[in-house]
Amino acid sequence: MIFVPWKYPAVWFMAGTLLFPVQPGCAQGNRTESENLDLSGFQDGAHHWYDIAEEDRLIVPLPGQRRYERGDIAGIADNILLFQNSNGGWPKNYDMRAVLTDEQKARVRAGFDERNTTFDNGATHAQVKYLAGAYRITGDIRYRDACLRGIDFILDAQYPNGGWPQFYPDTSGYRKYITFNDGAMIGVMSLLLGMVDGSADFAFVDSLRLGRIRAALGAGMKCILACQIRRDGRRTVWCQQHDNSDLQPRGARTFEPAAFAGGESADIVHFLMRVADPDSTAIDAVTGAVEWYNRSAISGIRIETVEAPTMRYLYHTTSTDRIVVKDSTSPQIWARFYDLQSNRPVFCNRDGEMVSSLAEVERERRTGYSWYTYEPAEVLKQFESWRARLSASAPPGRGASPGNR
Repeated sequence: MIFVPWKYPAVWFMAGTLLFPVQPGCAQGNRTESENLDLSGFQDGAHHWYDIAEEDRLIVPLPGQRRYERGDIAGIADNILLFQNSNGGWPKNYDMRAVLTDEQKARVRAGFDERNTTFDNGATHAQVKYLAGAYRITGDIRYRDACLRGIDFILDAQYPNGGWPQFYPDTSGYRKYITFNDGAMIGVMSLLLGMVDGSADFAFVDSLRLGRIRAALGAGMKCILACQIRRDGRRTVWCQQHDNSDLQPRGARTFEPAAFAGGESADIVHFLMRVADPDSTAIDAVTGAVEWYNRSAISGIRIETVEAPTMRYLYHTTSTDRIVVKDSTSPQIWARFYDLQSNRPVFCNRDGEMVSSLAEVERERRTGYSWYTYEPAEVLKQFESWRARLSASAPPGRGASPGNR
């Protein structure tokens, strides 16, 4: 298989902008190099730092915490160096653009914990990508060296079967599972793909590492294809997490059951459609997922955010609620989770109880988690272009288009 960038219009992703679309609202043309450095991978972590209360953070944001402008490469990159653990990875859920006080910096330095290194919420792969661009622009070898340590950490964390855990080296509990949730594994794969595709930002990566990176990509592809769930002999989509040994679907947090994952699977399909010359297994994987999306689309509803009395929960405070509204004019939507047996949308509370509607989910989880997604619509749109591209490039006598396999 040969990989090439697959370009498509900027869209909103539940798990972050993993495949490098342009950020909405960014003007095009006449931008400095510093403004072109991608910051989208830090958005999810920053959101968690500012908006979600968590007990295990080294530092908490101050009222009115200042942030570096996009053009302040050194300020942002130095923050990234500050948060890097000695094993080369990064913790999650901090703002890399925060202008930290001396006291905050001291707490970060004193609180290094190699167990808190992860690929969740953009961590590690976003930092590695930014440091590479920062080195190209500034020439500061600290950024190059930190980037290389991050690459080595990523390669060391990969399982022999090609998957990546959510955390490494702490693989306790569900942290050990191969994780597609919040873009963990696809974020890593997209980063490595950029390196082998010849990105100028990674021109400093040596041939030995590039060999390891190519091998990691190949193993990762095999793992993705092996994890795809099959039902009645048909390929469907993926779970948010898969067992690190037998690759079976696995649940994670109490409200994240083992299920067909409508949102995270879209990121995987987008990645697979970047393969320039896919083999029959990859073609079947994409086609099977698209068929599942067509079967599982929900019509006639939309999700509306409404005002509600302010409630303060352990992890967030909200003055809104979310309800399902019947609307025959709304575009198709997909649930985040579908039952592995019935293929019906399912929802969960923190007690692990599975329910059949958003209204049955407690308000804390209704407003603190994304239960529906429009993301698959972009997959269906891109599928037609992908199928046409494969048909156009097929040699004479190759046979039917991928949609007819």
